[in-house]
Amino acid sequence: LLASGCTAIAYETVTDHIGGLPLLAPMSEVAGRLAPQVGAWTLQKANGGRGVLMGGVPGVGPARIVIIGGGVVGTQAARIAAGMGADVTVLDQSLPRMRYLDDTFGTHFKTNYASQGDTAELVSQADMVIGAVLIPGAAAPKLVTREQLTTMKSGAVIVDVAIDQGGCFETSRATTHEDPIYNEEGIMHYCVANMPGAVARTSTIALGNATMPFMLALADKGWQKACEDNPHLLAGLNIHAGRLTYYAVGKALGINVLTPNLALKV
Repeated sequence: LLASGCTAIAYETVTDHIGGLPLLAPMSEVAGRLAPQVGAWTLQKANGGRGVLMGGVPGVGPARIVIIGGGVVGTQAARIAAGMGADVTVLDQSLPRMRYLDDTFGTHFKTNYASQGDTAELVSQADMVIGAVLIPGAAAPKLVTREQLTTMKSGAVIVDVAIDQGGCFETSRATTHEDPIYNEEGIMHYCVANMPGAVARTSTIALGNATMPFMLALADKGWQKACEDNPHLLAGLNIHAGRLTYYAVGKALGINVLTPNLALKV
């Protein structure tokens, strides 16, 4: 892209007035809601899982689900997993976010500060761990090590929604919808890149709804004027005139960055 000289605006880094990522949010919502669904399928014995039912039955406890990250993906995953009757804990390091989740969802699921010790303990007890961590424009951090996997129950499931950013488990590697799961250290991994592609109709409509205002601005004004008028769209500018314009990507790749405001003048 740099060599082509194109102007590239990334869906993943366009922002909104509250610091959110409005073009990433629909796909995060879809992937978050899918995660417990595909995880429940993977938990079935025939698929290599522990043979645990998400909601249990009278006299038999529900599956224990740990969700790492309380953002859009984690919140949606928690909603669905709790709705399936599972025992759900969301790990996060933002106290304001955990207060929001507690105020909004009450006792539907639990929150826990994501210290290293608590994360390791909860992961070891889980039937399913969902990785829902995002650092905009950068690779996902590796939050669960291979060594920690050896403490998990045999046949437990990992669903790494962060796989599009490299994954947040040391043992994650991208899989496909055609061949979605693999066994590593006795733990079933579901690491499908582009999870929303499994429900393409829902995903397309949701993404179109979020994208349309920005597309109309680009069509009516051209990219430069649209970015000048809207700093949130300007935040999505990643490449222009052979220069990288997004700091996190430049830092990850070791490439010098031109600020977006300066890029508008090139």
